[in-house]
Amino acid sequence: MANRRDSRIEPSFEGSPRAKPSDGFSVSEEDRVVPASRKSGAKRKSGKAKSSRRGRDRNRRGLFSIFGRLLYWCFVLCIWGGIAVAGIVVYYGAKMPAATTWSIPDRAPNIKIVSVDGQLIANRGMSGGEAVGLNEMSPYIPEAVVAIEDRRFYSHFGIDPIGLTRAMVTNVLGGHFSQGGSTLTQQLAKNLFLTPDRTLERKVQEVLLALWLEHKHSKDQILEMYLNRVYFGSGAYGVEAASRRYFGKSARDVSLSEAALLAGLLKAPSRLSPARDPKAAEERAQLVLAAMREEGKISDKEYKVALSAPATRSPSYWTGSENYVADTVMEELPDLIGDVRGDIVIDTTVDLTLQKLAEQSIRRLIDESGKKLNVTQGALVSIDDSGAVRAMVGGYDYSTSQFDRASEARRQPGSAFKPFVYMAALEAGRTPDSVRNDAPIRIGKWTPDNYGGKYYGKVTLATALAKSLNSVAAQLTMEVGPDAVVEAAHRMGIQSDLQSNTSIALGTSEVTPLELTSAYVPFANGGYKPDIHFISRVTTAGGKVLYENNGGSAPRVIKADIVGMMNSMMTGTVEVGTAKKAAFNWPSAGKTGTSQNSRDAWFVGYTANLTTGVWFGNDDGSPMKKVTGGALPAQAWHEFMVAAHEGVPVRPLPGTWKSTPSDTVVPDEIPSADGSQPPPAPPAPVGQSAPVAQAPARQARPAQTVDADGFDMPSDGGTTASVGHPVPPGDVGGPKKRRQTSILDILSGG
Repeated sequence: MANRRDSRIEPSFEGSPRAKPSDGFSVSEEDRVVPASRKSGAKRKSGKAKSSRRGRDRNRRGLFSIFGRLLYWCFVLCIWGGIAVAGIVVYYGAKMPAATTWSIPDRAPNIKIVSVDGQLIANRGMSGGEAVGLNEMSPYIPEAVVAIEDRRFYSHFGIDPIGLTRAMVTNVLGGHFSQGGSTLTQQLAKNLFLTPDRTLERKVQEVLLALWLEHKHSKDQILEMYLNRVYFGSGAYGVEAASRRYFGKSARDVSLSEAALLAGLLKAPSRLSPARDPKAAEERAQLVLAAMREEGKISDKEYKVALSAPATRSPSYWTGSENYVADTVMEELPDLIGDVRGDIVIDTTVDLTLQKLAEQSIRRLIDESGKKLNVTQGALVSIDDSGAVRAMVGGYDYSTSQFDRASEARRQPGSAFKPFVYMAALEAGRTPDSVRNDAPIRIGKWTPDNYGGKYYGKVTLATALAKSLNSVAAQLTMEVGPDAVVEAAHRMGIQSDLQSNTSIALGTSEVTPLELTSAYVPFANGGYKPDIHFISRVTTAGGKVLYENNGGSAPRVIKADIVGMMNSMMTGTVEVGTAKKAAFNWPSAGKTGTSQNSRDAWFVGYTANLTTGVWFGNDDGSPMKKVTGGALPAQAWHEFMVAAHEGVPVRPLPGTWKSTPSDTVVPDEIPSADGSQPPPAPPAPVGQSAPVAQAPARQARPAQTVDADGFDMPSDGGTTASVGHPVPPGDVGGPKKRRQTSILDILSGG
C-alpha cells in the first residue's frame, strides 16, 4: 500500500489500444464518448474553422491597417495644413499696422457729386442720417438683420465655422458662388477698414479685424456700429438715412414689414432698393419675415400681419432728374475705387445746364399732351463722341418715382432697331442704291405690313430706311440672316439678349434707351465704339486722385465707307422721312421707332457732336393714342439739340457717300397717321410674285397693328421662316440701276 501511495498512476489516452499497460488501468476505444472517426472529422472541421477565422482576422487587420494609415495621414495633413494656415495668418497679419493703432472711424464719408463745370448735382453718403442707438431704434431692425444675415451672431466669436462650412458646401455643390460665410462682425470689419477686393490677404485681415472687434466691443456695440454705417442702397448709409429715404420716418418708428425690407436690402443694396425695384425688394422682405418666424423672433400672427401690410415708402425729399445720374454714379463707384473710406468728390461728365433742359422738355410735352395722348413717362439720354454721358433723364419726376427708365427699363425699339439691319446688309455687299420691291410678302405665317397698308414698289434701300418700310427690312434680314443682324447690334453696343429671328428686323427684342443710344454713337464719331461713362474723375477732399478716366482707345466697329453710307441713308429720315420735326440747322441723322399699338415711341438721332435718344410711353405698357417716334420724341429731341448746339461750330457728319442717279421715283409723302391710304395688295408668300399697291384689296386675315414708323408685329409672336434658297448678292458700287437683287425681283420679272 505504501508503494501505491508513493507512485501515482495517471490515465493515458494515447498509444495503441491493443497495448494495454501492465497495471490494467486504461480506457478503450469503445469507452470514449466520441468515436475516433467522428473526432478526426471534428478536428478537420475545427482546423478549417480556425483557418477561416484566421483569414477573417487577417482581412480585418488589413482593413484596420488601411483605415489607420488613412487616419494617420489625414492627421498629418491637418497638422501641416494648420501650420500653413498659421503661417499665412502670421504673414499677412505682420503686414497690418499694430493693433494698438486700430480705431473706429467717427462717421461714414460724404460723397459730393458735381457736374462737368463743377456745379453740385447731389450729396450722397451720410444723407442726413444721424447715428441711432440700438436701444433707440425699432427693435424689429436688429432682429431682422440678425435673422437673415447672421443667425448665430450672439453665439460665435466673430467667425462662424458652421456658417462658413455650410456656405462652402453650398457653393461647391452649386458650382458657383451663391452664399457667403461672413459674419456681421466680419462685414463691419470690411466696411470699416478694408477694400472690397476678393483676395486671400484681405480675407485674412478681415478675420483678424473681426477677432479684434469681438475682443474690444460687446455684441450690441458691434451690431449698433454695423447698422449705423452699412449701405442700404440709393445713397443711404445707416438705418436712419435709409428709413427716412424709403419711408419718410425715423428708424425709431419703423414697423415690422419695413424693418424686414431694410434687412433684405443688405444682400444687394443697389439692385434690391425699393426706389429701383419695389417688387424685388418686397420679395426679399418676405424671405426676411420667414427667417424671423423660423428663429422665433416673431409669432405666426405677427408674420401674417406683416405679409398682409407690405412696407410702403413716401416720396423722396430728393427732387430733380439729376438724381437719376447720381444714383447711377453711386452704383458705378464701388467698381472704380472700392469702398469709400473718406470724403470724396466725383466729377461727372454731365452738363447740368443740358440736364435741366432735357428735363424741362420731357415734362413740358407730357404736361401739355399727356392726358390727351395717354402719355405718362419719358426718358432722354445724350452722349458725346467720346462716350461721355452729357445728360440723362430717367422719368417724368424723380421725387415720385426713382426707377430709372433710361438705364433700366427695357422696351421694344420698333423701327429704331432697323439701322442695324441695314448696316448688316451693307456689310454683306448692298449699297444705299440697291433696289428692293416694297410689296406685301409672307414669311411663314407672318406678313410684315407697312403702316396703313401702303407700298411703293421698287425703292432704293435709302428710301426704304427713310420711310421705314417693313417689307424691305424683312427681306434684308432674310438675305443676310438674323444672326448677322444680332451680331451687328451687339458689336455696336447693344448689351441685352436679342432673339435671332426674322421679326428682329422690326425691333421686337427689348433694349434700354441708354444702350440703344450708345449703339448709335459709332455712326456719329466715324465708326468707333467708346466706353460709355458718367464719371471722369474721383478725388479725396484733399485733392488726391483716386480714379481718372483717361479715355483709352475706342475700337473701330464699322468701316469708314459703311459709316458714310449709313449716315447718308439716315440723313433722309430727318430731311424727308419720318423725323422731319427733328430737323434743325445742323447736319443730323437718325431713326424713329414705334412699338405695337404705340406702346413705345422713340427717336434716336445724332450730329457730329452729340447722339441723343428719346423715349415716351407708360410704365404699365398701356398704349398711347397714336403717338409715334416722329411726334413727341422728335419734338423733344429737336428742343434739346437746338439748345445743346447753340454757339457750337457746325460740323458735317463723318463719312461720304454719293448716290448715283436712279430711275426709280418714289413719292415724297409718307403714310399719314390716320391710315387713309388705298387698300394694299394681297400678301404673296415668299417665292411668289408680289403685286404692287394698286392691286385689288387683300383677303381678310388676323388683325395686326402697324404704326407710322412701320413697326408691325404679328399677334402670335412673330413666328418666322428662313429662306431655303440662295439669295442674289447686292449691287456693290456698280453703275447698273436695274440689277435684279432680290428673289422677289427675279420671280416677278422686274
